[in-house]
Amino acid sequence: MPVNLPTSIYDLAGFDQLQRARQLDPRCVRRLRNDLLKRFIVEEVALADFPAGDCVAPHGMQLFKRFDSKMDGATKLLLRTSGGMLIESVILRLATGRTTLCVSSQVGCAAACDFCATGKMGMARNLSAYDILDQVLRAGQVLAAEQRSIRNIVFMGMGEPFHNEKNLHDALEALINPKLFHHSPKKILVSTVGVADAMLRCAERFPAVNLALSLHSVRQDVRERLIPLARKYPLDQLRSTIVELNSRFGIRIMIEYLMLAGVNGSPEDAGELIAWLNGLSVHVNLIPFNAIDDAPHLVGSDRPAREAFAAALKAAGIKTTTRHSLGNDIAAACGQLVRHENRELASVAKAALLAPSPGTPGEGWGEGLQVK
Repeated sequence: MPVNLPTSIYDLAGFDQLQRARQLDPRCVRRLRNDLLKRFIVEEVALADFPAGDCVAPHGMQLFKRFDSKMDGATKLLLRTSGGMLIESVILRLATGRTTLCVSSQVGCAAACDFCATGKMGMARNLSAYDILDQVLRAGQVLAAEQRSIRNIVFMGMGEPFHNEKNLHDALEALINPKLFHHSPKKILVSTVGVADAMLRCAERFPAVNLALSLHSVRQDVRERLIPLARKYPLDQLRSTIVELNSRFGIRIMIEYLMLAGVNGSPEDAGELIAWLNGLSVHVNLIPFNAIDDAPHLVGSDRPAREAFAAALKAAGIKTTTRHSLGNDIAAACGQLVRHENRELASVAKAALLAPSPGTPGEGWGEGLQVK
């Protein structure tokens, strides 16, 4: 890589090359990384005294918009990739004082879950490891200005993380690397709709990183309606995977269960879930449903139904937490706001491409070009 090109702050090999070419003091390089990736100082201040500041690229994405909830402690950051698409990261400031960052791993998602706004977008592209890490830096800078810090990082944003496995692993390596973010792997959680083989590979490489399974039903036909990918990874295989994760790696799996009225929230559903989880080391999260425009047929279970469901699980000795939604006023569901913005950007781009330019025949120009 030519040293006159900007080098990503996350690129250790590139920085070694830059250090040699510019004869930089290693302590100076270490201080810059600490300022940006551990103290989350804004780049204008962190780079002010760095001798090769013009050769450093602190961000891979641009901040497009920021939305702050007027109801609770949620902030949604819309970030523009180098390809012009938008993704989102969500900062959750919990009442306990803990702060959680929800990051995206893809633009869109191929899993096409019926309840998910991102899944309704379809798949656009994977995010690079640098794009994933840039979400952490951006959020860290927001929180540092408030004298707060990121406690937990959860891969629960846009995309199925294990459909972007290499870049996910590279990002996890950087997050826990003492030279970079040095974030505790015990404070990182990767959520999946159930890519069983990838769950095992992740545990093999990152045994301290937590795993969450979006389960939502232990009836195969119901789960396939909610999660089409369930056809490839049936419930028997997922249960065997959890057994192996428990026994080989000592990992307690987070079970995510979206409460949907008339679909999976009855007392019978609770009984079947209890039976399915028998003997497994898990913690169940019961999640309220955030309605999305593309799934008007889905309705969240009401509070009494959620409480009864939780009580049944607890009575059976299953660790259970009933979650509450944050940030409903800044977008009801993950990916919903981004989908709207990406459509707007695509419409503008399409109009510009199809508009006749001087000396160009207007009729038929741009034919065959498809902007979604």
